[in-house]
Amino acid sequence: MLVAGLCSLLVHFCSWRGKQWLCKWCLRGVAVVWSSGSPPRSGSKMDRYDRAITIFSPDGHLFQVEYAQEAVKKGSTAVGVRGRNCVVIGVEKKSIPTLQDDRTVRKIHSIDEHVMLAFAGLSADARVLVDRARVECQSYKLTLEDPVTVGYIARFIANTKQRFTQSPGRRPFGISMLIGGFDFDGTPRLFKTEPSGAYYEYFANSTGRGEKPVREYLEEHYNDETIIDEASVLKLVVRSLSQVVQSGAQNIEIAVMKPSDEKGRVQHRVLPIEEVEELLKVVEAERAEAEAEETSKKGSSK
Repeated sequence: MLVAGLCSLLVHFCSWRGKQWLCKWCLRGVAVVWSSGSPPRSGSKMDRYDRAITIFSPDGHLFQVEYAQEAVKKGSTAVGVRGRNCVVIGVEKKSIPTLQDDRTVRKIHSIDEHVMLAFAGLSADARVLVDRARVECQSYKLTLEDPVTVGYIARFIANTKQRFTQSPGRRPFGISMLIGGFDFDGTPRLFKTEPSGAYYEYFANSTGRGEKPVREYLEEHYNDETIIDEASVLKLVVRSLSQVVQSGAQNIEIAVMKPSDEKGRVQHRVLPIEEVEELLKVVEAERAEAEAEETSKKGSSK
């Protein structure tokens, strides 16, 4: 009540002075607009729209949301591909200090027995959302006695992100997430959420610093008639990550989720580094064979 009263007095005072300014003390982020005058601070006209998350710029931008998207572009690359009977997520692993325990550095998290996610952006923000998503999964199961659908938890995460773009005193989450898993009927699903709160379903997509080249590779090579089983999906994930990640199993982390039996139970496992190395060898051999075949075709055409 006291704060609201002070803000009201400030509005009338500034209106009388004929100034244009944003009330710093108003916890609700109320913008005070006057007919004339200039803001009593230095800086360009566009700078004032950086002050509050709930204020649009004249050309329709929310700058803090765009800054959060820039944080995503600086994060590790992540890619997800959905097959007919599996979902595979791969992420770029950056080098860590020698004395750091690598078990504490994870970009792929299990949300429930049948849902997993990977993220690009700020790890601390991701930890908060992962914890909230896990609590929501358990609450849903206790209330309805059924596991959540992948679409439900993707929408929950997206709604949480959106609230942080429309409430004063907060900032947007600087992360983008790839959420994959299986519904209770055995259907594989893959979603992507943005810092703005938008979310969409995909057959394959990427996020992070290498999003553009990886997505272009996926658009060129993904085919739902050939990318069917686990082996073909794994190869596509490795090939797409190799567009932006240095070769070596130590730089890639891959998780696979697929049905384990006819009762609908789902198996989730992270590939050991030895299995990733074998997969890389197969992919490199196939690539060398394709290049040799293309070279021979060019030679014969001449």
